[in-house]
Amino acid sequence: MELRQLQYFVKVAKKQHVTQAAEELHVAQSAVSRQIHQLEEELGVSLFVQKGRNLQLTSVGKLFLSRMETILLDLERAVTEVREFLDPEAGEIRIGFPHSLGIYLLPTVVASFRKSHPNVKFRLRQGTYNSLIRDVMKGEIDLAFISPFPDNHDHVSGHLLLQEELYAIVPQGHELAEQGTIRLEQLKDDSFVMFSEEYSLRSIVLEACDKAGFVPQIGFEGEETDTIRGLVAAGMGVSLLPEMALTEISQLQPAKVRVTDPKVTRSIGLIQRAGDRLPPVAERFQSYLVHFFSDT
Repeated sequence: MELRQLQYFVKVAKKQHVTQAAEELHVAQSAVSRQIHQLEEELGVSLFVQKGRNLQLTSVGKLFLSRMETILLDLERAVTEVREFLDPEAGEIRIGFPHSLGIYLLPTVVASFRKSHPNVKFRLRQGTYNSLIRDVMKGEIDLAFISPFPDNHDHVSGHLLLQEELYAIVPQGHELAEQGTIRLEQLKDDSFVMFSEEYSLRSIVLEACDKAGFVPQIGFEGEETDTIRGLVAAGMGVSLLPEMALTEISQLQPAKVRVTDPKVTRSIGLIQRAGDRLPPVAERFQSYLVHFFSDT
């Protein structure tokens, strides 16, 4: 069994198509088909079945894929660790983040770190709360910024970095736009522009509204802070957004008002796979972040 066969198998399983897999691998289609056939002969089982123009994994093929993905990821990490051991300043950090932290926080800390480590590369992956935890657990990324920070989790661990305040945002002509502070209850009759259900900020806002004694009327839903901010500025409703998501100035700019009752915050942390040893360069970045936020 050769490494090339396993790599070709995983690629075909992901694409469900030999031609597309061959194109991404930059090899002939016949070479991919031949390696898959040899792998099936050596294992004595069929890994794929033809369904229309696509290939689908058999039940044993699905089992084999789950094992091979883990093995190939571990192999990739082993090669990376060896390269970093030879040149620890030229490694790669695979890091995930939610969209709301990609506007200001992530660029700030990456740029700061690279001032003293200019040859370190970053592979970035944006995701939702659940997808980031899943990617860390599967070993597809080394670290992930996440909010809210999971205090107790069986499969990930990490560091709480900071607590960030959420502000109410309202259209510029809103009756509360000029207020210094408000009670969240004062927005109970307004239509809310809310994050979609898979986003953790939605649950934070819903919980805050519940503490304030009302269920928000949801008029619009969105998946990015820029969209929500723009809809509010255009008069489509009100919302709550983290302070970092309101640093950028745009043509459509809502009014920002502090909420004091209840005060709404979110925790932001950095996670890794529990019990796992990070690659040296990722461990260095993790240590840098912990000190960066403790000093800020």
